[in-house]
Amino acid sequence: MGLLQRIGEAEMNLCLVFNRASLRPVPGRMFAVVSRLGDGVFWYVLMIALPVIHGWEAIWASLHMAVVGAVALPIYKWLKQTTVRSRPCDRDALIHRSVPALDQFSFPSGHTMHAVGFTIVLLAYYPEWALLVVPFTVLVALSRLVLGLHYPTDVLAGAGIGATVALVSLAL
Repeated sequence: MGLLQRIGEAEMNLCLVFNRASLRPVPGRMFAVVSRLGDGVFWYVLMIALPVIHGWEAIWASLHMAVVGAVALPIYKWLKQTTVRSRPCDRDALIHRSVPALDQFSFPSGHTMHAVGFTIVLLAYYPEWALLVVPFTVLVALSRLVLGLHYPTDVLAGAGIGATVALVSLAL
């Protein structure tokens, strides 16, 4: 058994605790909607809306967000295919999968990676968006746990990758 599998075993009780929320109608639906918006819908609409709201100079923030997403994506894909970590819902019958998974493996969380990366870049340009995007980003990360699709370490790794790519891009 590999390191990620052993860590996953240690995280399984925490996965079960988070996943219980998906069995309740209101939180279950809310996190399913947040997850769907976190697929990209929210972020792509926001990238298009920024120049409309802030003027054409905001196109740089939108393009910067898109570049961060494009740089992070191959890292995410490589890790998924290299680690081949099973999702919690595929390892334990007690974990309810609330929505379909976008791919087979769990490590890292791409939803969280993109949400964190996009949030950091957006707030570097427009900090006034924090009241909307920070709670949304937290909900996206939580949705991955509640919906039974990721382990906490998947979410933390996704957040770390997104933050690293965004912060390096801002430093350049």
